[in-house]
Amino acid sequence: MHLVPLRYAAMIAAVATFISSLTVTLVVDSGWWWLALLSGALTVRGIMDMRQKNHALLRNYPLLAHFRYLLESVRPEIRQYFLEEDAAATPFSRNQRSLVYQRAKQDIDKRPFGTQLDVYQSDYEWINHSIKPAKVGSHDFRITIGADRAHPYSASVFNISAMSFGSLSANAIRALNRGAQMGRFMHDTGEGSISRYHRPEHPDEPGGDLVWEIGSGYFGCRDEHGGFSPERFAANARQAQVKMIEIKLSQGAKPGHGGMLPGAKVSAEIAEARGIPEGIDCISPSSHSAFDTPVGLLQFVEQLRTLSGGKPTGFKLAIGHPWEFFGIVKAMMATGITPDFIVIDGGEGGTGAAPLEFTDHVGVPLQEALLLVHNTLVGAGLRNRVKLGASGKIVTAFDLVRTLALGADWCNSARGFMFALGCIQSQSCHTDRCPTGIATQDPLRQRALVVPDKAQRVANFHQNTLKALAELIAAAGLTHPSELRPHHLVRRVSTNQVKLVSSLLPYLEPGQLLTEADASSVRPLPEVFARYWPVAQADSFNPIH
Repeated sequence: MHLVPLRYAAMIAAVATFISSLTVTLVVDSGWWWLALLSGALTVRGIMDMRQKNHALLRNYPLLAHFRYLLESVRPEIRQYFLEEDAAATPFSRNQRSLVYQRAKQDIDKRPFGTQLDVYQSDYEWINHSIKPAKVGSHDFRITIGADRAHPYSASVFNISAMSFGSLSANAIRALNRGAQMGRFMHDTGEGSISRYHRPEHPDEPGGDLVWEIGSGYFGCRDEHGGFSPERFAANARQAQVKMIEIKLSQGAKPGHGGMLPGAKVSAEIAEARGIPEGIDCISPSSHSAFDTPVGLLQFVEQLRTLSGGKPTGFKLAIGHPWEFFGIVKAMMATGITPDFIVIDGGEGGTGAAPLEFTDHVGVPLQEALLLVHNTLVGAGLRNRVKLGASGKIVTAFDLVRTLALGADWCNSARGFMFALGCIQSQSCHTDRCPTGIATQDPLRQRALVVPDKAQRVANFHQNTLKALAELIAAAGLTHPSELRPHHLVRRVSTNQVKLVSSLLPYLEPGQLLTEADASSVRPLPEVFARYWPVAQADSFNPIH
């Protein structure tokens, strides 16, 4: 069913009923006055729904959306007997979504009556607390990325992950960027490049800090043949609003999978942002053409860092073959070139559209991927030179705690900030019929998303999540998330056995990969390093056979 008929169906029915009942009242039987009154009230209510600015669903579906809210109000009883549990994550649980909504709206985010989780189920995790909690002065936790560069960046530990204009609507991009500006955190452009909607509406207004993601299509910095254009890159990269440069190697939800935006969807605005012809099929290759070896990747990092005027530059990837990342680290050691940061995208990450096999069965999940990257850099003696970001189903303060404890310096979230915009997890992102106006280019649908209101909610969600993070680390006796370590986490491994997460994880000693594996002073290498580190190459992504 298309939007326009559905959107106005209830209104048309109400108006028609009102007119017909009014006629009956005046002409046939005055006993029908109540129907005319009811229809008139519904008509007024529908007009009010269309004009209000706080609820996107009501703007797009006047009257009809009230039935959803009615079902929501009685959902505990309905769901208890017939539907999902609060903690059933498919892919996000109702508890997770509700928490984001409440924090975005500044509503009460507390829960009564204790946990709904089974604390004796395997894989249940918690953070140990201190008898003497610490006092945390501020929840505005920040880290410095690219401290030795000409333009180092002071980043929040919680930021907006990559989502492109085209996948998201113009109003969604505007709201995210304005929210990032209000909360002083960064907004990743996604590989669709910097659109007019990433910029402030008026030149004298400040825009939100941008991380410009450069994908294999080189959108915003491509030449006439689809290759990389240094001149076009420099023109965009040196803009004050761009704080960091991120090369996208792969995406957690569909690593190794390219894409095509059909020409019919390449509007003038998308063509402008990406630097491509309007109305022509837009291809995103599955791999880059600017480099084809680990050394080449690092040389490309250095080239972009120079062209940008010394802004922090790094790359994002989902981990696949371990020897490929090991080869990149060996290239760092061989060339002396290190990225300022690496973002690890877990296999559980989100996407607007991908084959089911890719979302379900391709890409290493975040925890294992993060541990591999963190430990490899530690073992190579490079961890203090490279900051690590992480993304993959991060929406709560405990998600932040777990990820930071396992080695990340900061976290990104995409779907969490979509929930802050009002996403209801309808999972219709790929149909262009998003009911809340977030993941659509339909102008009628996206008008439901009122930018000032949703921007404030984005800022609220960020701030309230960091406040919750501050409470958690204070309870653990810490004063900053950078003090978190694996030994602060505990995981149940069976019904009657728990272990510190640090005892469950294979980890390396600083510089261990630089020494002989059989040295008596060094613990044995974990299997993944013992098997694949020796065959990794700096000058090829292929292993030594």
